[in-house]
Amino acid sequence: MFVFGVAVLFKLFSIQFLQGEKYRALADTRVVKNVKIPANRGNVYSVKGNLLATSVPKYDVRIDLLTPSSATFEEYLIPLSDSLAKYSGKSSSYYQKALRKERANRNRYFLLARNVGYGDYIRLRNFPLLRLGAFKGGLIVEQTTKREHPMGAIAQRSIGYERFDEDGNVTRAGIDGAFGVKYLRGTDGQRRKQKIGKGQWKPLSDANEIEPKDGYDVYTTIDVNIQDIAHHALLKQLEEYEAEHGCVVVMEAKTGEIRAISNLGRNENGKYYERLNYAVGEAHEPGSTFKVMALMAALEDKVVDTSTIINTGVGYKQFYGKGIKDTHGHGKISAARTLEVSSNIGLATIIDQGYSKQPQKFVNHLQDWGLDKTLGLPILGEGEPVIPKPGDKIWSRNALPSMAYGYNLKLTPLQTLTFYNAIANNGVMVKPKFIREVKELDQVVESFAEVEEGDKICSEKTLKEIQDILKHIVERGTGRSLYSPYFSMAGKTGTAQTEYWMKDWKQNRRYISSFAGYFPADNPKYSCIVVIHKPSVKKGYYGADVTGPVFQRIAQKIHTDTPIIDEVETLEVKRASVEKEFNGFYETAQTYKTIMPNVVGLPVMDAVALLENMQVHVTVKLQGNGVVKSQSIEKNIKLKDNQTIILTAS
Repeated sequence: MFVFGVAVLFKLFSIQFLQGEKYRALADTRVVKNVKIPANRGNVYSVKGNLLATSVPKYDVRIDLLTPSSATFEEYLIPLSDSLAKYSGKSSSYYQKALRKERANRNRYFLLARNVGYGDYIRLRNFPLLRLGAFKGGLIVEQTTKREHPMGAIAQRSIGYERFDEDGNVTRAGIDGAFGVKYLRGTDGQRRKQKIGKGQWKPLSDANEIEPKDGYDVYTTIDVNIQDIAHHALLKQLEEYEAEHGCVVVMEAKTGEIRAISNLGRNENGKYYERLNYAVGEAHEPGSTFKVMALMAALEDKVVDTSTIINTGVGYKQFYGKGIKDTHGHGKISAARTLEVSSNIGLATIIDQGYSKQPQKFVNHLQDWGLDKTLGLPILGEGEPVIPKPGDKIWSRNALPSMAYGYNLKLTPLQTLTFYNAIANNGVMVKPKFIREVKELDQVVESFAEVEEGDKICSEKTLKEIQDILKHIVERGTGRSLYSPYFSMAGKTGTAQTEYWMKDWKQNRRYISSFAGYFPADNPKYSCIVVIHKPSVKKGYYGADVTGPVFQRIAQKIHTDTPIIDEVETLEVKRASVEKEFNGFYETAQTYKTIMPNVVGLPVMDAVALLENMQVHVTVKLQGNGVVKSQSIEKNIKLKDNQTIILTAS
């Protein structure tokens, strides 16, 4: 027994002193741990300061029912139950029974309210017993944040999010995702919690060990009003034509700032929502909107001029064994007219005749314009353009004729719009811009200027010719149904077959309808592209019918809702009549200090001002409004203090 007792004492000594640090550290790790407190994510605002995305704090309010003493618990049980009953709608007796039962079960983590807002959290923590705090009342508060979009579904995909799954994988969509790491996230804080059994952890104190630092606010280029216009114009057309999905982008011509971007896809129930960022991420064959690039290259190289006659025949022509069709025959027309009527045969003929012996020369233009590269957007998931060149697997003798009218290549809607915007911006290509500045409260952290992409895209002569053709397309070409005498537009319709390589295409034809352009035509302020995939063929699929009206509605709405601002050189415009009237008033005021002047013919307000500013104090009474017709005291009569003057006006 003595030896056994010595062994026990030795073991206790060893654990306490020789291995004490090890076991104490192990106990701490199992009983106490540091818990990350996520920082509030910065807000996302529109260009005019409207809130697009914000982090809203949410709170879980719990109580450690073993912390209050028996006397304290009994004192506050009924008042606390009454307050909880008023808050939740349940009875006071329900809470009295529940709290007594959980205290008997030694529950140190009893839930009172979950996921409540800040106002309810303040109300709850001031309830009886809870107001005593963590150490006397057992209050436990856990805060989380929830990302909300005040505009709802409008532009939700473009505004985006940054989302983590259980494995730590992150999905970053839209503006919120693109600028999350650098600006929006902030710095997380830290809080110590103690294990209280059953896998539950309780904060050791009300305060955090390290306070989280909120993220910066991002001010986008989105205009809420234009976004709303674009969203509903696109939605209306998608529903009318029962299309699969579509997108619209509105860009400010001079700066490249994106004023609106809407992406709507159809779900299983036929409803449309912000499903994917089609405008940024979906590269597809553009069809006829690419004909502008093709003709511009030919005009630059003087392969043709706008008056060159092109024979488009009766609407069908073969190129290297492959037939190309037009909707109907146009016969012999000018090169400019081939673009106005969107002749596939006309553009294929121009490009094939001009570049068949040197195809790389044509491709060089597309590469110089940057059409073979992504735009380098901060938003993740930009689609890769495809511009084939001689030697590629997809290159053949038919490559050039196909490219001339928008096939055998791929571009995203935003890449196409960037080129059209350069035409609107007098040939200067600017990179699309989604954010204007980053702020911490009212302090600017970083601002973003427009980025010009190299030299002008073409000569002044070519630019002017293309601008004229784009105006004529709306006035007398494929877009003539969109023409309005009240505001001018310029642009190009597009209709492209899609999935034509599939066996069922003839039985189930699929098209992509598009319209790209700018407005007003003569002094462009905005450029815009509309793309709609797979509209119902029974209802229509041509660009002028499906996407053109969306462009028109957006242009018309913006045109009518935007005030016209004229620059005024000076407000100091001198008129002889006004000058004469003022000089007469000034001379009278300087001459008559104590003598009644003649105020007949003066406006009432001038007469009153004149009389009340004399050296004698008089009371002026008015009868009527307008111009003074008579005065109660004749002119040149010396006035006395406190004398009353009656002026009759009409």
